[in-house]
Amino acid sequence: MKNKANIILLAIAVVLTFSCKKEQTKEQLMQSQKSISAKDILGNSEYLAISYGAYRTNSRKTQPTIPEIKEDLKIMAAMGIKILRTYNVHFPHAENILKAISELKKEGSDFEMYVMLGAWIEAKHAFTDVTEKIRNQDGERYMPQIDKMIGNEAEMKEAIRLTKQYPNIVKILAVGNEAMVHWATEYFVEPAIILKWVNHLQQLKNKGELPKDLWITSSDNFAAWGGGDLVYHKEDLVKLIKAVDYISMHTYAYHDTHYSPDYWVNDTTTYDTDLQKIEAAMLRAKMYAKSQYNGVKSFIDGLGIDKPIHIGESGWATQSNGLYGSNGSKATDEYKAALYYKHLREWTNEAGISCFYFEAFDENWKDAGNPGGSENHFGLFTLDGKAKYALWDLVDKGVFDGLIRNGKPITKTYNGNKEELMKDVLVPNIKAEVINN
Repeated sequence: MKNKANIILLAIAVVLTFSCKKEQTKEQLMQSQKSISAKDILGNSEYLAISYGAYRTNSRKTQPTIPEIKEDLKIMAAMGIKILRTYNVHFPHAENILKAISELKKEGSDFEMYVMLGAWIEAKHAFTDVTEKIRNQDGERYMPQIDKMIGNEAEMKEAIRLTKQYPNIVKILAVGNEAMVHWATEYFVEPAIILKWVNHLQQLKNKGELPKDLWITSSDNFAAWGGGDLVYHKEDLVKLIKAVDYISMHTYAYHDTHYSPDYWVNDTTTYDTDLQKIEAAMLRAKMYAKSQYNGVKSFIDGLGIDKPIHIGESGWATQSNGLYGSNGSKATDEYKAALYYKHLREWTNEAGISCFYFEAFDENWKDAGNPGGSENHFGLFTLDGKAKYALWDLVDKGVFDGLIRNGKPITKTYNGNKEELMKDVLVPNIKAEVINN
């Protein structure tokens, strides 16, 4: 009996030791994740970044649930995504993403995901009937979808609250989205407004009210960061560049197939096949994106400022019934989108640049009145969870086995039939054809 009792005690001791070690490992991992900073993850190819909206209907009145968001987070985590970008905090959407990440971290200590939290900024009288927008004053307006007033000040307060509540998840805070670029005619502000709020956040960091390793930025078009038209080269922009922790710039070769089409068609090479034309065009698209990145870098270097630059947005739509489709620049289809995704990831990973690729899932609220509009189709996944051509190889590898979206497993678009997919691939016009004709 004594030997039996000793054996039982030994077994209990082993179990307790194992449990303590497991708990200790979990604690260590949680502590490690808490100590990771933006500086550690930005530009780190092991921390792929993406822009993420969880909306599944054509109206933001219907907010995604936490279980739905957790489905998406598991899908993105499976493909190596570890940093998400959000855009505003006046809907429950952003906070629910933070809650969902927090729950998944508790459910599995090895789950790792961080957030670049966006605060929406707009000019006074933006999205109202008032014709004259006041660019150097903060906006405030009533939003019927959520039946409340929103504004820059309230947005910033909420972003600060969430950052304080989830310091081990929110590693970057972005003031505004394309808020300084002039083609955002409805809402853009002068750099002074962005600068005011960036300085406010930096002051909170200095006081210890926000984590000292939190990085503050604004996410805007390459031109608004000085990489294009000289009209943006203002004193307040220079002050802003000095104030942010890094530059988050957007580059859209896709949109410029229409608005600056010369790069898209400027090719006098004669090709043997249409596929060669397409692949050459997508290489030009990559080089075009690199040129915009280099334009921003050149401007900042010229100021004598040493500041990291990462890509806050770049992407390629897979459907368009407008400017980029068969009656437009012919830029749009899944094959081209896959090439662009591959090119962007290869370039940025090798160069030590984070790219918040736009975007994870299709969202059809963006152009609700036009289902075929390109803005609804920038996702790497369709609304019902089908992986587009860019991710077919991950489906083949079983990366998404056991994962679902809206109750459906992750399968390939076109039922995985590449021949059917290629029937929808458009061949862009090039100058060689114009010259020869």
